[in-house]
Amino acid sequence: MSTLSEALGKQRDRLLPCVHCGFCLPACPTYTRLGDEADSPRGRLYLMRAVVEGRLDPGSEAFATHIDRCLGCRACEPVCPSGVEYGTLLELARQTVAEHHLSGFLTRALLWVLSSSFRRTLFFMLSRLIRGLGLASLGASLMPAVGPFKTVKLALAMLASTAGWSRLRTLGIAKTGSADAETKSVAAGSRGRVAVLTGCVQEGLFARVSRATVRTLEANGYRVVPLAGQDCCGALHAHGGDLEQARALARANIATFESIDTDAIAVNAAGCGAAMKDYGVLLENDPEMSERACAIAAKVRDVTELLSDAGPLGGAEMACTVAYDHPCHLLHAQRVEQPPLAVLAAIPGTEVHIVAKADECCGGAGIYGITHAELGGEIGRDKVAAVRACAAEAVVTPNPGCMMQIGAGLRMEGAREGVLHPVELLDESYRRAGYYQTRGGKHES
Repeated sequence: MSTLSEALGKQRDRLLPCVHCGFCLPACPTYTRLGDEADSPRGRLYLMRAVVEGRLDPGSEAFATHIDRCLGCRACEPVCPSGVEYGTLLELARQTVAEHHLSGFLTRALLWVLSSSFRRTLFFMLSRLIRGLGLASLGASLMPAVGPFKTVKLALAMLASTAGWSRLRTLGIAKTGSADAETKSVAAGSRGRVAVLTGCVQEGLFARVSRATVRTLEANGYRVVPLAGQDCCGALHAHGGDLEQARALARANIATFESIDTDAIAVNAAGCGAAMKDYGVLLENDPEMSERACAIAAKVRDVTELLSDAGPLGGAEMACTVAYDHPCHLLHAQRVEQPPLAVLAAIPGTEVHIVAKADECCGGAGIYGITHAELGGEIGRDKVAAVRACAAEAVVTPNPGCMMQIGAGLRMEGAREGVLHPVELLDESYRRAGYYQTRGGKHES
């Protein structure tokens, strides 16, 4: 019996609620573009059930193809009247596919790299070197978007987009004429103790976002407790069907976060937050870890949730227009919608336009845009067009994968819009207001 048959046989309560009502169909990016029932959540659940009941070979190409084509955006979950836990079932299905089919080289290579802290360190050091020398930007600009070069061009554009937006420091200054603001303060530690997930991609390519996360949390009264020894959250492994490695990484992180006393665990990457909030589900069949996993999962909060709880403090005026796009794993998986908007609303002078179809995936979905160049590219182009229609100076989205996918699309179109995390904008507003100088701290970009 396959892993899927075994796992879903034990979890029929998750599989059986689907009543095939079809509410999920218009919410599914692959179904709306391909029009194939098998490429809808309802269709994929039907295929999973067929495997469980022995009517479909789990090693069949059809099963692998339609499961692999799913973005894993989980947009089907909020609209499902039966509450089907599609994300959990999808990961089990992908584990079964991985048992019968060798996944693509890029997927296998990425998961291998992320499984080791040593390999991760080397990989991201090399990536930053390529980015720092300007090779990523140059390659993304000059490489033709044809044949095998198309994938390489996208990958280089994604890497180049992680460098940060050079215009952030001057954003809105010309319109306001001044960056002065009344300095305010909140008692240090008054809102509790917080540990911050460093992450792998986030720390490797978006360290500036992590530093901004710490500064904005501290400015709003949280005491940020440093915590060494963290590992990858396991999200990409779970999405790729390597649930055993995802569980191993989860166990390591649980032990690490248990070692200190905190009120919350702040996460600034939507995919990582969704994975950690699901640790209780991931390890529910591990009698030694299930309760511990649930306890850690209960502490996990997106950084915008914590900032929203705190107010947050407003900073200096930044007269600018930004487009906001919802990351799938924040909106659909974590059901967090308003906190990022509350963070942006706290920045005086900032006008926020929510992107049309902001609840639809950008096509990134890990490395989906690379491994599924045609479909992922089509979805990505639609998202970039929606972003540009906002006529904003920058697009804001709180997830590194979305930042890279949208940023790459903008670069390849020669657009001037920048891509930012909400805390970057809030952090710049605080810098202009003098919050960090008042606290005796040093602002580092």
